[in-house]
Amino acid sequence: MQQPLDAQEIPPPGCPAHGNVQLYGPSFGADPDGHYAHLRTFGLSAPVDIAPDVQVELVTSYDAALYVLQNPASFVRDSRRWNALNEGRVPADSPALPMMSYRPNALFSDGAAHARLRQAVTDSLATINELQLVRQTQQSADYLISRFSAEPRGQAELMAEYAQPLPLLVFSDLFGCPPEIGDRVIAGISGIFEGTPGADEVLGGALAELIALKRRRPGADLTTRLMEHSAQLSDEEVLHQLVTLLSGGTAPLTAAIATSGALYLGEEWQTGLPVEDAVAQTLWNYAPIANYAAHYPTHDVDLGGRVLRANDPVLVSFAAANTDPKLTEHRQQLSAKAHLAFGAGPHACPAKDPAFMIAVTAVESLLNRLPDVELRVPFKTLAWAPTPWSRSLVTLPVRFTPRTVPSAAEPAHAQSAQTSQQSAAAEQRSAARTSGPKSATASQHKGGLFSRFVAWTRGE
Repeated sequence: MQQPLDAQEIPPPGCPAHGNVQLYGPSFGADPDGHYAHLRTFGLSAPVDIAPDVQVELVTSYDAALYVLQNPASFVRDSRRWNALNEGRVPADSPALPMMSYRPNALFSDGAAHARLRQAVTDSLATINELQLVRQTQQSADYLISRFSAEPRGQAELMAEYAQPLPLLVFSDLFGCPPEIGDRVIAGISGIFEGTPGADEVLGGALAELIALKRRRPGADLTTRLMEHSAQLSDEEVLHQLVTLLSGGTAPLTAAIATSGALYLGEEWQTGLPVEDAVAQTLWNYAPIANYAAHYPTHDVDLGGRVLRANDPVLVSFAAANTDPKLTEHRQQLSAKAHLAFGAGPHACPAKDPAFMIAVTAVESLLNRLPDVELRVPFKTLAWAPTPWSRSLVTLPVRFTPRTVPSAAEPAHAQSAQTSQQSAAAEQRSAARTSGPKSATASQHKGGLFSRFVAWTRGE
């Protein structure tokens, strides 16, 4: 048996008195950090229930997490190895299955198959123009702000109205979606996260239609680049890589945007620090992907005195690893990018730089468009979603002086004049307004979110 890592003066491992620790539900959502602190008492890892009747081993140590992530010979990602699933011990309706079940994409592949798919993804992502990505994010931000910023409201719930839809608009744009297909892509991926029946089929159908369209009419977009890559991906493989980009990018970005914005507006934030610092602090202390990256040992592994059995799932707690007390002692000496929020090793997130840029731009756009925006409640009282997979706020209530954001198609001089007039008028109004109807912009056009966004960019 391999002896890779020493347990350094840790308490002896053991099981909780009344079954495994539950990493879901109201108790976990109310105090995730307290749960991680408790789990550390069992050693470098601990047995937890990630969902009802779904046990996994959760790695909470930074060093142990790196060992698992960087050791593909002993820890593979193909969940078809999962003992309990193969033996029928995982409930068919378990919420863990959409997150952990095998899909033919880079996330669940190993070896040569993984290298081929990942190369196609990383090469395609490398063609993204940074300035264009910033403009796309700013434009998406402006559209969403335009929907809730006009009077008489003066307040908004930024999770539902800003942080959640913004990455969906950006990705639909990057994929080269026509408006109607973009609407269905957004409906499908949103439905998957919300547990809506049939959402998988909606997303799959929309992406299949998009791929067929790009076969006929290639474009300067991520979908076309994946299809034209030298790896020669099949249409099915392209579809699954797009699903991976959506699922791995949108929800974590939502969490990063909301938490970074809340930190920046929070009572303890030091005035003058840049938005980049708020995003970096979020990645360290509130890892958007909190517990994920299921690995399956190819043989029994001794990890600090706990035996990880072959083909039993081992998950990495990026949230616990980043806040490992043994790591905190040396945080000042570490690189600002030494956190594990984007993973590490061969499966590290291939889009970490674009993701960081989108999060920073989204928060900056909000602050620029609504310069007096502030939290309606203290940061410390904000509630976290009771899910193990992501560290995400439930709501983010803010208030601000109402103002109108011009459409992207409006001439610059008209925007400037209108902004000046609105700023002057805003100074004469009270910032405290009760919730009212959404601006006309939100209901002016039929169709879904992406259709309305495209119409807004054209000034229609």
